[in-house]
Amino acid sequence: MPKKSVSVLRQGATVDDTYRFVQQEENAGEKVAWMCRQLSVPRSSYYRWRDATDTPTTIRHRELTDHVKTMFDSSDEIFGHRMVHTKLAADGVTVSVGTVATIMAENGWQARRMRAFKRTTIPGDPDKVFKDLINRDFTAETPGTRLVGDITYLRTGEGWLYLATVIDLCTRMIVGWAMADHMRASLCVSALEMAREKGHLQANGIFHSDHGAQYTSRELGAWCTGNNIRQSMGLAGV
Repeated sequence: MPKKSVSVLRQGATVDDTYRFVQQEENAGEKVAWMCRQLSVPRSSYYRWRDATDTPTTIRHRELTDHVKTMFDSSDEIFGHRMVHTKLAADGVTVSVGTVATIMAENGWQARRMRAFKRTTIPGDPDKVFKDLINRDFTAETPGTRLVGDITYLRTGEGWLYLATVIDLCTRMIVGWAMADHMRASLCVSALEMAREKGHLQANGIFHSDHGAQYTSRELGAWCTGNNIRQSMGLAGV
């Protein structure tokens, strides 16, 4: 079986496409077990496909298998059977969650587990660390004068989503925020811009953060200087 044919099949091929290819190569003398290993398909499923009579039930099962495979692949293999079922239902595909689970089990499609932990504080340049102007006094008498920034993360069905926030130490309110699929300095700048545009940043105010690379970046430093905001830093995570 040519390697080129294997790579082409792996790029968006349906289950029927794969099985028809295996059948073609089997008729040409190739070993079924070897081909199924190369194409990551169960040999037993291929034999059932090859020997089955095309009843309406069989045809429907193959169609559903194609739908499930397409949805599972589109998730980078992180969807479990319940999420695949939810997404298919949203696309108008009528199928029970049990059938989706059975199809995935038959084909050995298991959701990859994502790490539950994601680092958000990545040490930046130590030469760019700013003096601690807060000194662990997380209070303020006037809104817009002392603010703190942080980045957190959310795990979604589409991947990691990062949230940058700006909190006013006087009102304890989130006065600026931004979300993106990255945690570059521009994410923090966007959160500060929201706070400024809504009137929650005063000239010569203090913006306090940890030592993360986003906060020690030139981009954020230039923004704070240009907007007359003084940067302050405590220990990482403070």
